[in-house]
Amino acid sequence: MSEEATLQIGEVAERTGVTQRTLRFYEEKGLLKPPSRMDGGFRLYSEEDVKRVQKIRRLQELLGTSLAEIKEMVDAEAVLRELRAQYNPEAELAEKRRQLEKAIEVTHAQHAIVKQKTKQMREMELQLEERLKLFDRWMTELEQMETQAAASPS
Repeated sequence: MSEEATLQIGEVAERTGVTQRTLRFYEEKGLLKPPSRMDGGFRLYSEEDVKRVQKIRRLQELLGTSLAEIKEMVDAEAVLRELRAQYNPEAELAEKRRQLEKAIEVTHAQHAIVKQKTKQMREMELQLEERLKLFDRWMTELEQMETQAAASPS
């Protein structure tokens, strides 16, 4: 058993914001390596495992939407459909204003969700671009060393 593997499943779940069932699911699907185990069979996780779960969660958030966000988006569409169904061209101006303000409110909420996801994706894109620039620089340096080594008399 690794000296580093000291966290039990409940502690990892609490620190990462996932359930114990989710941790087992990640393990089953190969997202998380099988943890070491105590004599009684209890799973033991390392700090590296915690970081990996946090990374998985970050990717889920960046690349997907939560159930709460999905509910908000679907509920907003239902409100908009209801407003369209209720629309009456002969209605009082105050009623038309109320309906339009409600439509604007729910659309702003949807826009905020999409905007946040777009911002997070852009941040991740910039991090990956920086990593690629670093790798390109290292590759160029490696190629120069190889060229120099090939040109040097042995």
